[in-house]
Amino acid sequence: MSDTTLPKAYDPKSFEDRIYSYWLDQRVFSPSKSGAERFVVVIPPPNVTGVLHLGHGLNNSVQDILVRYNRMQGKKTLWVPGTDHAGIATQNVVDRRLREHGSSRQKLGRAKFVEETWKVANEHRAIIVKQLQKIGASCDWERERFTLDEGLSRAVREVFVSLYERGLIYRGNYLVNWCPSCGTALSDEEVEHREVHGKMYHYRYPFADGEGGIEIATTRPETMLGDTAVAVHPDDERYRLLVGRRLRLPLTGREIPIVADSYVDPTFGSGAVKVTPAHDPNDWEIGNRHDLARINILNPEGTLNANVPAKYRGMTVKAARKAVVEDLKEAGLFLREEDHLHQVGHCYRCSTVIEPFLSTQWFVRMRSMADKALAAWQRGELRFFPVHWENTYAHWLNGIRDWCISRQLWWGHRIPVWYCDSCGEMIVSRTDPTGCPKCGGSVRQDEDVLDTWFSSWLWPFSTLGWPEKSEDLAEFFPTTALVTAYDIIFFWVSRMIMASLEFTGEVPFRDIYITGLVRDIQGRKMSKSLGNGLDPLEIVDEFGADALKFTLAFLSVQGQDILVDKESFKLGSKFANKIWNAARYLLMNLEGCTIRPIESLALTDIDRWILHRLNEAVRAVERALEVYKVNDAAQACYEFFWSDFCDWYLEASKLSLYSGNSAEKERSISLLLHLLEEGLKLMHPFLSFITEEIYQRLPGNRGSIATAGYPKVDPRRDSPEAAADFEALKEMIRAVRTLRSEFTVPPDRKIRIHVRLERGFRSADFFKGHRDLIVQLVGSENLVMSEERPDSSGSIPVAGIGFETFVYVRDVIDVSKEIAKLKKESLKLADLAAATEKKLGNAGFVQNAPQAVVDKERSKFAEFKERLAKIAEYVRDLSD
Repeated sequence: MSDTTLPKAYDPKSFEDRIYSYWLDQRVFSPSKSGAERFVVVIPPPNVTGVLHLGHGLNNSVQDILVRYNRMQGKKTLWVPGTDHAGIATQNVVDRRLREHGSSRQKLGRAKFVEETWKVANEHRAIIVKQLQKIGASCDWERERFTLDEGLSRAVREVFVSLYERGLIYRGNYLVNWCPSCGTALSDEEVEHREVHGKMYHYRYPFADGEGGIEIATTRPETMLGDTAVAVHPDDERYRLLVGRRLRLPLTGREIPIVADSYVDPTFGSGAVKVTPAHDPNDWEIGNRHDLARINILNPEGTLNANVPAKYRGMTVKAARKAVVEDLKEAGLFLREEDHLHQVGHCYRCSTVIEPFLSTQWFVRMRSMADKALAAWQRGELRFFPVHWENTYAHWLNGIRDWCISRQLWWGHRIPVWYCDSCGEMIVSRTDPTGCPKCGGSVRQDEDVLDTWFSSWLWPFSTLGWPEKSEDLAEFFPTTALVTAYDIIFFWVSRMIMASLEFTGEVPFRDIYITGLVRDIQGRKMSKSLGNGLDPLEIVDEFGADALKFTLAFLSVQGQDILVDKESFKLGSKFANKIWNAARYLLMNLEGCTIRPIESLALTDIDRWILHRLNEAVRAVERALEVYKVNDAAQACYEFFWSDFCDWYLEASKLSLYSGNSAEKERSISLLLHLLEEGLKLMHPFLSFITEEIYQRLPGNRGSIATAGYPKVDPRRDSPEAAADFEALKEMIRAVRTLRSEFTVPPDRKIRIHVRLERGFRSADFFKGHRDLIVQLVGSENLVMSEERPDSSGSIPVAGIGFETFVYVRDVIDVSKEIAKLKKESLKLADLAAATEKKLGNAGFVQNAPQAVVDKERSKFAEFKERLAKIAEYVRDLSD
């Protein structure tokens, strides 16, 4: 671009799509051929079931900042994009579409259903890619992957068969978490436990050989139809002599034994527990210890099956519960019911209540892999940011259970196991067998598919070509960092580490940055049911992609959730607008100027200050991103460009630009242009589109800012003396500006000022040498600087370190009116302070209110007292 002018108004819509196309055309997101160091991340693959939400916006904004920063550092940088086939979720979407059209997957058949699901997946994948590009994600799209693509499917088969060969995958009839709605087993991590207001039902099981019985309490009386024992604690004296006796199981005609088991808590309820091994994980363990029968009373869709009396067959669980309670009452065995608050497992996808269900499934033995993952962390090969998440990681791995990996779905990686009905042979194979290797008979493949996470846990190395020994695998694995949310530490992060150690011998990444959740401004989780979600594409449409990324980064304090509403994104929009206006102003002043190299410029004290501040900003960004504190890095950019560069240096430079001295103007504009360029590079990872658009309009032929070098700390720019001098000057100017604001002095009213410089004040010469600048920035018509104390009547003195400023506000205000206003404010503040003091004097409030509330009241009281003291000073000074 040769045009160095910028349109008057900042309008991101006018250039963001064009800029992204430019990046793609220039292949700036592809790893450079050079660079000794690498920086590699793999995207947490979004599910192909919908569109991006604001959580994706945060996660991908953080990744983009890190990737762009490291790319500009000259590292060989790769960000691998991709999407997840999301077994249950995607199948549910297609099932719903089919129902809306009066069809079903059963009517279609498996092959046709899978074909339809591929259409939906491809449709949503295209949408997600466009959305990621719209928010500016600098992924290498030439390396995009999908968890069901050919290469990843080969990796999944290799892992399944290898684990089977190592004795780490097995098949068995076990109790699993079952979702009747989705019709599939779930892993423990896919079950969400929620507090539910239910009932505790008490009833009696009579002895089989006479009068009396035992009281039982349960929240699920319908499961009694599958009871095979009642358990009591072996040390419970109430039941010690009853162990071995038999009970008549009501409504069934069966008898069950009383067994002694130390699992039973004798202090809970009656101390006697019904045992249903096929429908409760704890009962399953009791059943194993006592060799009890396992009676499954449920059909896969959640209705009662043929193992219960005919009356209850086909009933839903809810209907059966009601019928069983009524029948127990009629039999005179029901004792009472009471309200009961308890935790109930729900499907993480459809929120249906989970049923413990006896089923034949495939499992992975996790203990040995978990031990390797723990050992890698203990050796320091993994770093969590924030560090406290390592405790969660260790806790889960220490308590890990075998992973149920089979799902009763049609969409997903089909389990690579075949069965021969002729001879009973089971074949586990990397390739599809054409027949039984034992008898030559025909074979049929296992109907189930693998858990979605079984492909996702291979993501860091399968996306780079594993199991093939590809160039990408050799070049880019292990990756550098993972950025993800804390809700999938179990699902994904820990499993990726285990899989990587098992199959590559290395951890998949060194650093794990756990972002907070994005919540609404009231602190609530964003959800469809609350209607409080924000669409990142709507934010981009209204404010621009840079506003989205910068705002989320600025607010993303490590270890904390982010509270936002749509108004929050004005922060990033206003900052982008400030950058635009500053750049436009500078570019408008280029006409007729010869831009000189910075090395040839004579520098003033203020020049040395701004270059020192640039160094400090670069250091701050470097320190912050090293430990993934993206908010600190964003704030360092904001502080440098908005405050240091625009509010102070740009204002100060106007003396040179409008001095009438062409040589001084060229000197000043050359340095301003250099600082603008360095500032754009500094901010590019955080505001990528606007910085590229402006960078392309700077004089000279240049490539993309995305591959330009990031600013480096230059020791020659360090000037702590100039920094100290200018900070003192800023302190004085701020004090005068505050007084002008306090007394509402219009900007065009000049004010008399006397600055008394203490003897030995190190910045005295700096103050005197920049008298014109002070006059310009404070709006003074009569500025005096001396070591003598002036006549202070009519002034308000403001003390600084090494100086005292006397601001003669009486000259420019209506004194009596201002004093009356101050006294009115004082009375109001006094009432507020008294009310707050009374509240803090109430021991009940201080002891019982949340600490944050008490601290807030104390802070308010301190602010009231400070303001009252300041008002008293003003009234005294104005009255003299």
